[in-house]
Amino acid sequence: MGKLLVVGTVAFDTIETPFGKTDKILGGAATFIGLAAANYRVKPGIVSVVGEDFPSKYLELLKEKDIDIEGLEVVPGGRTFTWSGKYQNDLNKRDTLSTELNVLADFDPEVPAAFRGAEVVMLGNLHPEIQMQVLSQLDSRPRFTVLDTMNYWMEHTWDSLLEVIGMVDVITINDEEARQLSGEYSLVRAAAKISNMGPKYVLIKKGENGALLVHRKRIFFAPALPLEEVFDPTGAGDTFAGGFTGYLAETRNFSFENLKNAVIHGANLASFCVERFGTERLLDLRSDEIAYRLQQFRDLTQFDFEVQ
Repeated sequence: MGKLLVVGTVAFDTIETPFGKTDKILGGAATFIGLAAANYRVKPGIVSVVGEDFPSKYLELLKEKDIDIEGLEVVPGGRTFTWSGKYQNDLNKRDTLSTELNVLADFDPEVPAAFRGAEVVMLGNLHPEIQMQVLSQLDSRPRFTVLDTMNYWMEHTWDSLLEVIGMVDVITINDEEARQLSGEYSLVRAAAKISNMGPKYVLIKKGENGALLVHRKRIFFAPALPLEEVFDPTGAGDTFAGGFTGYLAETRNFSFENLKNAVIHGANLASFCVERFGTERLLDLRSDEIAYRLQQFRDLTQFDFEVQ
Protein backbone atom coordinates (compact mmCIF):
# COMPACT_ATOMS: atom_id res chain seq x y z
CA MET A 1 0.00 0.00 0.00
CA GLY A 2 1.39 3.40 -1.02
CA LYS A 3 1.76 6.27 1.42
CA LEU A 4 0.42 9.79 1.00
CA LEU A 5 1.88 12.53 3.19
CA VAL A 6 -0.68 15.27 3.86
CA VAL A 7 0.30 18.63 5.36
CA GLY A 8 -2.38 21.11 6.34
CA THR A 9 -4.79 22.28 8.99
CA VAL A 10 -6.94 20.22 11.31
CA ALA A 11 -9.49 22.65 12.63
CA PHE A 12 -12.87 23.61 14.01
CA ASP A 13 -15.26 25.19 11.49
CA THR A 14 -18.38 27.18 12.26
CA ILE A 15 -20.44 27.47 9.09
CA GLU A 16 -23.58 29.32 8.06
CA THR A 17 -25.28 28.85 4.68
CA PRO A 18 -28.76 29.76 3.44
CA PHE A 19 -29.73 26.19 4.45
CA GLY A 20 -28.64 26.22 8.08
CA LYS A 21 -25.75 26.74 10.46
CA THR A 22 -23.44 24.72 12.70
CA ASP A 23 -21.57 25.10 15.93
CA LYS A 24 -17.90 24.07 15.89
CA ILE A 25 -17.49 20.97 13.74
CA LEU A 26 -14.53 19.01 12.44
CA GLY A 27 -12.79 20.73 9.54
CA GLY A 28 -9.42 21.80 8.18
CA ALA A 29 -7.67 21.17 4.87
CA ALA A 30 -5.70 18.12 6.05
CA THR A 31 -8.87 16.57 7.46
CA PHE A 32 -10.78 16.84 4.18
CA ILE A 33 -7.77 15.68 2.15
CA GLY A 34 -7.12 12.71 4.42
CA LEU A 35 -10.75 11.59 4.54
CA ALA A 36 -11.04 11.78 0.75
CA ALA A 37 -7.75 9.93 0.15
CA ALA A 38 -8.78 7.21 2.59
CA ASN A 39 -11.22 5.94 -0.05
CA TYR A 40 -8.26 4.54 -2.01
CA ARG A 41 -5.78 1.75 -1.35
CA VAL A 42 -3.35 4.18 0.21
CA LYS A 43 -2.22 5.11 3.71
CA PRO A 44 -2.65 8.86 4.36
CA GLY A 45 -0.51 10.38 7.08
CA ILE A 46 -1.41 13.83 8.44
CA VAL A 47 1.13 16.40 9.62
CA SER A 48 -0.68 19.14 11.53
CA VAL A 49 -1.32 20.58 14.99
CA VAL A 50 -4.32 20.88 17.32
CA GLY A 51 -4.88 22.06 20.86
CA GLU A 52 -5.82 20.21 24.00
CA ASP A 53 -9.43 21.19 23.29
CA PHE A 54 -9.53 18.89 20.25
CA PRO A 55 -11.92 16.03 21.15
CA SER A 56 -10.41 12.56 21.44
CA LYS A 57 -13.44 11.26 19.50
CA TYR A 58 -12.16 13.14 16.43
CA LEU A 59 -8.73 11.57 16.81
CA GLU A 60 -10.34 8.14 17.03
CA LEU A 61 -12.50 8.91 14.03
CA LEU A 62 -9.42 9.68 11.91
CA LYS A 63 -7.74 6.47 13.04
CA GLU A 64 -10.89 4.48 12.25
CA LYS A 65 -10.58 5.81 8.69
CA ASP A 66 -7.06 4.34 8.64
CA ILE A 67 -5.42 7.77 8.63
CA ASP A 68 -2.06 7.89 10.38
CA ILE A 69 -2.03 10.70 12.96
CA GLU A 70 1.46 10.24 14.41
CA GLY A 71 2.36 13.59 12.83
CA LEU A 72 -0.67 15.34 14.37
CA GLU A 73 0.74 17.24 17.34
CA VAL A 74 -1.55 17.92 20.31
CA VAL A 75 -0.34 20.99 22.23
CA PRO A 76 -1.05 20.75 25.99
CA GLY A 77 -3.12 23.73 27.10
CA GLY A 78 -3.39 24.98 23.53
CA ARG A 79 -6.47 25.82 21.49
CA THR A 80 -7.20 24.47 18.02
CA PHE A 81 -7.25 26.61 14.87
CA THR A 82 -10.81 27.84 14.37
CA TRP A 83 -12.51 29.34 11.32
CA SER A 84 -15.99 30.82 11.01
CA GLY A 85 -17.68 31.74 7.73
CA LYS A 86 -21.01 32.67 6.20
CA TYR A 87 -22.08 31.89 2.63
CA GLN A 88 -24.35 34.10 0.57
CA ASN A 89 -27.26 32.86 -1.53
CA ASP A 90 -24.67 32.48 -4.25
CA LEU A 91 -22.62 29.75 -2.58
CA ASN A 92 -19.55 30.79 -4.56
CA LYS A 93 -19.35 33.84 -2.29
CA ARG A 94 -18.56 33.69 1.40
CA ASP A 95 -17.53 36.03 4.17
CA THR A 96 -14.95 35.01 6.73
CA LEU A 97 -16.36 36.05 10.09
CA SER A 98 -13.36 35.09 12.21
CA THR A 99 -10.04 33.26 12.05
CA GLU A 100 -8.31 32.18 15.24
CA LEU A 101 -4.84 30.76 14.50
CA ASN A 102 -4.24 29.60 18.08
CA VAL A 103 -1.69 26.72 18.05
CA LEU A 104 -1.24 27.07 14.29
CA ALA A 105 0.61 30.37 14.87
CA ASP A 106 3.63 28.48 16.27
CA PHE A 107 3.32 25.31 14.21
CA ASP A 108 6.68 23.57 13.77
CA PRO A 109 5.91 20.52 11.60
CA GLU A 110 7.62 17.19 12.19
CA VAL A 111 7.25 14.46 9.59
CA PRO A 112 7.09 10.97 11.16
CA ALA A 113 9.90 8.64 10.09
CA ALA A 114 7.39 6.27 8.50
CA PHE A 115 6.32 8.99 6.02
CA ARG A 116 9.67 10.56 5.14
CA GLY A 117 9.86 8.28 2.12
CA ALA A 118 6.28 8.86 0.91
CA GLU A 119 6.04 8.79 -2.88
CA VAL A 120 3.22 11.35 -3.00
CA VAL A 121 3.09 14.54 -0.93
CA MET A 122 0.12 16.90 -0.68
CA LEU A 123 1.07 20.32 0.65
CA GLY A 124 -2.19 21.81 1.85
CA ASN A 125 -2.82 25.54 2.06
CA LEU A 126 -0.35 26.83 4.68
CA HIS A 127 2.50 29.32 4.97
CA PRO A 128 5.06 28.47 2.22
CA GLU A 129 7.86 28.26 4.79
CA ILE A 130 5.99 25.49 6.63
CA GLN A 131 5.53 23.68 3.33
CA MET A 132 9.27 23.93 2.65
CA GLN A 133 10.07 22.75 6.19
CA VAL A 134 8.14 19.58 5.45
CA LEU A 135 9.91 18.97 2.15
CA SER A 136 13.29 19.46 3.81
CA GLN A 137 12.57 16.60 6.23
CA LEU A 138 11.97 13.99 3.53
CA ASP A 139 14.55 11.28 2.79
CA SER A 140 14.48 12.05 -0.92
CA ARG A 141 12.48 13.99 -3.47
CA PRO A 142 8.97 12.49 -3.68
CA ARG A 143 7.88 11.03 -6.99
CA PHE A 144 5.01 13.50 -7.03
CA THR A 145 4.34 16.65 -5.00
CA VAL A 146 1.16 18.73 -5.14
CA LEU A 147 0.91 22.26 -3.75
CA ASP A 148 -2.21 24.16 -2.77
CA THR A 149 -1.98 27.86 -2.01
CA MET A 150 -4.08 31.01 -1.99
CA ASN A 151 -4.04 34.74 -2.66
CA TYR A 152 -3.06 35.63 0.92
CA TRP A 153 0.36 34.01 0.47
CA MET A 154 0.76 35.75 -2.90
CA GLU A 155 0.20 39.09 -1.20
CA HIS A 156 2.29 38.53 1.94
CA THR A 157 4.96 35.86 1.26
CA TRP A 158 5.76 36.25 -2.44
CA ASP A 159 9.43 35.20 -2.38
CA SER A 160 8.81 32.14 -0.19
CA LEU A 161 5.85 31.15 -2.32
CA LEU A 162 7.88 31.29 -5.52
CA GLU A 163 10.54 29.13 -3.87
CA VAL A 164 8.12 26.36 -2.92
CA ILE A 165 6.31 26.59 -6.28
CA GLY A 166 9.63 25.74 -7.91
CA MET A 167 9.86 22.53 -5.86
CA VAL A 168 6.57 20.85 -6.82
CA ASP A 169 5.06 18.92 -9.72
CA VAL A 170 1.52 20.33 -9.54
CA ILE A 171 0.09 23.59 -8.24
CA THR A 172 -3.64 23.63 -7.61
CA ILE A 173 -5.40 27.01 -7.32
CA ASN A 174 -8.68 28.58 -8.34
CA ASP A 175 -9.13 30.77 -11.39
CA GLU A 176 -8.93 34.06 -9.47
CA GLU A 177 -5.68 32.96 -7.82
CA ALA A 178 -4.24 31.81 -11.15
CA ARG A 179 -4.85 35.25 -12.60
CA GLN A 180 -3.32 36.96 -9.58
CA LEU A 181 -0.25 34.72 -9.54
CA SER A 182 0.42 35.10 -13.25
CA GLY A 183 -0.86 38.59 -14.02
CA GLU A 184 -2.73 37.09 -17.00
CA TYR A 185 -6.49 37.08 -17.48
CA SER A 186 -6.58 34.17 -19.94
CA LEU A 187 -6.37 30.97 -17.92
CA VAL A 188 -4.41 29.27 -20.71
CA ARG A 189 -1.80 32.04 -20.66
CA ALA A 190 -1.89 32.08 -16.86
CA ALA A 191 -1.17 28.35 -16.71
CA ALA A 192 1.73 28.69 -19.15
CA LYS A 193 3.27 31.48 -17.10
CA ILE A 194 2.84 29.54 -13.85
CA SER A 195 4.44 26.47 -15.43
CA ASN A 196 7.51 28.56 -16.11
CA MET A 197 7.80 29.01 -12.33
CA GLY A 198 8.53 25.30 -11.97
CA PRO A 199 5.47 22.99 -11.84
CA LYS A 200 4.95 20.49 -14.66
CA TYR A 201 1.20 20.72 -14.26
CA VAL A 202 -1.19 23.52 -13.37
CA LEU A 203 -4.58 22.49 -12.02
CA ILE A 204 -7.10 25.32 -11.94
CA LYS A 205 -10.24 24.70 -9.87
CA LYS A 206 -13.38 26.45 -11.10
CA GLY A 207 -15.86 25.26 -8.48
CA GLU A 208 -19.24 24.37 -9.96
CA ASN A 209 -17.72 25.00 -13.41
CA GLY A 210 -15.24 22.13 -13.19
CA ALA A 211 -11.45 22.03 -13.34
CA LEU A 212 -8.72 22.70 -15.91
CA LEU A 213 -5.51 20.65 -16.08
CA VAL A 214 -2.71 22.14 -18.18
CA HIS A 215 0.60 20.52 -19.15
CA ARG A 216 2.59 22.48 -21.72
CA LYS A 217 0.33 22.64 -24.79
CA ARG A 218 -2.01 19.92 -23.55
CA ILE A 219 -5.25 20.89 -21.82
CA PHE A 220 -7.87 18.73 -20.14
CA PHE A 221 -11.18 20.06 -18.85
CA ALA A 222 -13.31 18.14 -16.36
CA PRO A 223 -16.85 19.32 -15.64
CA ALA A 224 -18.41 19.37 -12.21
CA LEU A 225 -21.28 16.95 -11.84
CA PRO A 226 -24.65 18.77 -11.87
CA LEU A 227 -26.24 18.19 -8.46
CA GLU A 228 -29.82 18.55 -7.31
CA GLU A 229 -28.70 20.15 -4.06
CA VAL A 230 -25.56 21.92 -2.89
CA PHE A 231 -25.66 22.38 0.88
CA ASP A 232 -22.19 23.58 1.94
CA PRO A 233 -19.12 24.06 -0.29
CA THR A 234 -16.67 24.21 2.64
CA GLY A 235 -13.79 21.81 2.04
CA ALA A 236 -14.80 20.88 -1.51
CA GLY A 237 -11.46 22.03 -2.93
CA ASP A 238 -9.52 20.08 -0.31
CA THR A 239 -11.70 17.02 -0.90
CA PHE A 240 -10.92 17.38 -4.60
CA ALA A 241 -7.19 17.43 -3.73
CA GLY A 242 -7.60 14.35 -1.55
CA GLY A 243 -9.30 12.39 -4.30
CA PHE A 244 -6.74 13.59 -6.84
CA THR A 245 -3.68 12.63 -4.76
CA GLY A 246 -5.26 9.51 -3.27
CA TYR A 247 -5.91 8.10 -6.73
CA LEU A 248 -2.37 8.94 -7.86
CA ALA A 249 -0.82 7.40 -4.75
CA GLU A 250 -2.79 4.20 -5.38
CA THR A 251 -2.07 3.92 -9.10
CA ARG A 252 1.53 5.26 -8.92
CA ASN A 253 1.15 6.49 -12.48
CA PHE A 254 2.00 10.17 -12.95
CA SER A 255 1.47 10.52 -16.68
CA PHE A 256 -0.75 13.24 -18.10
CA GLU A 257 -3.30 10.61 -19.14
CA ASN A 258 -3.56 9.26 -15.59
CA LEU A 259 -3.69 12.74 -14.11
CA LYS A 260 -6.84 13.21 -16.18
CA ASN A 261 -8.34 10.21 -14.38
CA ALA A 262 -7.21 11.66 -11.05
CA VAL A 263 -8.99 14.95 -11.80
CA ILE A 264 -12.25 13.06 -12.35
CA HIS A 265 -11.77 11.13 -9.11
CA GLY A 266 -11.16 14.39 -7.27
CA ALA A 267 -14.24 16.01 -8.77
CA ASN A 268 -16.28 12.94 -7.94
CA LEU A 269 -15.46 13.04 -4.23
CA ALA A 270 -15.91 16.82 -4.09
CA SER A 271 -19.45 16.35 -5.37
CA PHE A 272 -20.27 14.37 -2.22
CA CYS A 273 -18.61 16.84 0.13
CA VAL A 274 -21.02 19.68 -0.72
CA GLU A 275 -24.10 17.62 0.14
CA ARG A 276 -23.81 18.22 3.90
CA PHE A 277 -22.04 20.46 6.38
CA GLY A 278 -18.28 20.15 6.68
CA THR A 279 -16.89 16.62 6.74
CA GLU A 280 -20.23 14.97 7.56
CA ARG A 281 -20.79 13.43 4.11
CA LEU A 282 -17.25 12.09 3.81
CA LEU A 283 -17.59 10.29 7.12
CA ASP A 284 -20.41 8.01 5.94
CA LEU A 285 -19.46 7.73 2.28
CA ARG A 286 -19.63 4.19 0.84
CA SER A 287 -17.55 2.69 -1.96
CA ASP A 288 -20.63 1.74 -3.97
CA GLU A 289 -21.80 5.37 -3.93
CA ILE A 290 -18.40 6.49 -5.22
CA ALA A 291 -18.47 3.91 -8.02
CA TYR A 292 -22.01 4.82 -9.05
CA ARG A 293 -21.24 8.50 -9.27
CA LEU A 294 -18.06 7.82 -11.26
CA GLN A 295 -20.31 6.11 -13.78
CA GLN A 296 -22.43 9.27 -13.86
CA PHE A 297 -19.30 11.25 -14.71
CA ARG A 298 -18.56 8.79 -17.51
CA ASP A 299 -22.06 9.15 -18.90
CA LEU A 300 -21.82 12.94 -18.66
CA THR A 301 -18.54 13.27 -20.54
CA GLN A 302 -18.42 10.47 -23.12
CA PHE A 303 -20.16 10.77 -26.44
CA ASP A 304 -19.54 10.21 -30.13
CA PHE A 305 -19.65 12.96 -32.71
CA GLU A 306 -18.66 13.36 -36.33
CA VAL A 307 -16.01 15.72 -37.60
CA GLN A 308 -16.82 16.81 -41.17
